[in-house]
Amino acid sequence: MIAHTSEIPYFGEHTQLTILCDSCGWKHTDFIPAEGSKPGGWSLKVNSPEHLSARVVRSSSCTVRLVELALEASPGNSSSGYISNIEGVFNRFGDVIMMLRRQAEDDDTAEQCDILLREIRRISAGQGSVELLLLDPMGHSQILHDDANPRELTEDELSKLQTGPSIPVFDVDDL
Repeated sequence: MIAHTSEIPYFGEHTQLTILCDSCGWKHTDFIPAEGSKPGGWSLKVNSPEHLSARVVRSSSCTVRLVELALEASPGNSSSGYISNIEGVFNRFGDVIMMLRRQAEDDDTAEQCDILLREIRRISAGQGSVELLLLDPMGHSQILHDDANPRELTEDELSKLQTGPSIPVFDVDDL
């Protein structure tokens, strides 16, 4: 286990926790803020190329949505946190869509992938807009931009969100 605490500009003090298994190669990374957090969401209407450089801290418990494109990345058992910018978030979605495109078994699926990829490129070029949502039941995720809006999650939202991986905890005496 590696824990590294640092000041992330404009986000405050965070601990980056990385757990590695040399035997099987399993790895988990997460970002935990020093200050306590409540379940929260962040939104930003991405409608200019300038928004692409906005910093994003996404914890392993965060669901990321591109609302108008009906795209969602929910945390799974192997979900890891990351620090990126909005362009990087778009690239992550694009990489998954390209993988699905390569695996498409019919023309309709391939065409839907092509449409989504074109739309992401169009928005990145400033020729459209999409709302980026971060929904984090642990409250560890943020968007750093003056146009970004934080809010508390509703009980209904909380009941529908996945919380991401559970990290195994071992008692040293049992090893």
